[in-house]
Amino acid sequence: MTAPMIRQLSDLRAQVASWKAAGETIGLVPTMGALHQGHLSLVAAAKAACDRVIVTIFVNPRQFNSAEDLANYPKTEEQDAQKLKPFNVDALYVPDGDQIYPEGFSTTVSVGGVVDVLCGAARPGHFDGVATVVTKLFLQSQADQAFFGEKDFQQVQVVTRLARDLDIPIKVVPCPTIREEDGLAMSSRNLLLSDRARVYAPELNRAMEDVAESVLAGNDMAQARAAALARLERAGFTKVDYFELRASDDLRLLQRPDVPARLFVAAWLAGVRLIDNIAVG
Repeated sequence: MTAPMIRQLSDLRAQVASWKAAGETIGLVPTMGALHQGHLSLVAAAKAACDRVIVTIFVNPRQFNSAEDLANYPKTEEQDAQKLKPFNVDALYVPDGDQIYPEGFSTTVSVGGVVDVLCGAARPGHFDGVATVVTKLFLQSQADQAFFGEKDFQQVQVVTRLARDLDIPIKVVPCPTIREEDGLAMSSRNLLLSDRARVYAPELNRAMEDVAESVLAGNDMAQARAAALARLERAGFTKVDYFELRASDDLRLLQRPDVPARLFVAAWLAGVRLIDNIAVG
């Protein structure tokens, strides 16, 4: 069944009010479209946990650092609706721009601490855009739970903290990264890779796995990182924004995995920025 497509906030609120009146729980899966199996795994998790599920598609201009990046972002609304049919979601919210940022909109939500590193440092203002649109979607949907993929682990930390700090009554549910058979983390940006670049893209994950194995064996993080960067350069990656070991709870920088830790990487291949992270230990 194709989910009802809702574009106006008033229509969404009317639908949500009827579900709330019936005592039903609501799950939210926020996306920017170009859906892949990673997104669909979030939909499946929401369906298993909640009575009703809303999937949102909104390419949020406030989280892009360049007009070119925004213009190039894949837009596949009709294909996305078809991919959702087997899941029988209850609403597909595809808001018009003025439903999120009406004329005169002048508020920005900023989250401190966890946004100062990794993608927050490499893409100034990015997480202000994420935090603002997610806050809007949380409040517009009045959902009980929201489902996010751990591929964007820093984003999960940001939205969890904003919900807590602003007393928004919603539970943020992290879900595992879904990967292609060759290890590449599924991402809408993968659609932008050329056929040749797609062959070499899995080197990102392989390099991370090697570094994780090395540091768990007690080897020096700096040396393991240097070897990984050389490997990525040989594979055609032109720039690495970061390749770091950080604590899972507060993202502080680590030299060894003596607390629950993750490796984080962002690197450019053929003009496409790929990000990934894996747990270490």
